[in-house]
Amino acid sequence: MYFNANDVTSFLAQKDFIDTAIIPLVGIDFTAEKLKQSGAEADFLLSLTAFIEQQFKGRLLVMPPFSYSTTLRSEELPAQLESQLHTAGFKHVFFITCDHFWTNIGDVVNIIWLPAIPLESMDKSVKNTILEDQLRQVIPVFSTKWSQN
Repeated sequence: MYFNANDVTSFLAQKDFIDTAIIPLVGIDFTAEKLKQSGAEADFLLSLTAFIEQQFKGRLLVMPPFSYSTTLRSEELPAQLESQLHTAGFKHVFFITCDHFWTNIGDVVNIIWLPAIPLESMDKSVKNTILEDQLRQVIPVFSTKWSQN
């Protein structure tokens, strides 16, 4: 499910079964050298979270991407957002990012870091294969956390 009007209505009706929130952390670097890389990372993260949502529909809610300028990152923001999501009833909160910066707070919040894979020039079948491979890396992280509670 996604954080949109239709899915939120379904979420409210099925809240007891949807215990996980996923938040893509999308860094935006406006320098000429890194702007395209930022776009590729955003494309990868949004494609991956959409793929995860398809696989686990009914178990999780994909939140809108948390976008930030790389010069304005704050280590406190994910923890604050996670706290609000726990208060809202989510047992598990995962942040997915391509920005290695966030691995510093992996002991405070659940951070899944993956290297960005440029998807823009791939055909659909290759893109799906790449996303399936990435999903296989993410599933054990989810499974471990889900089995703890």
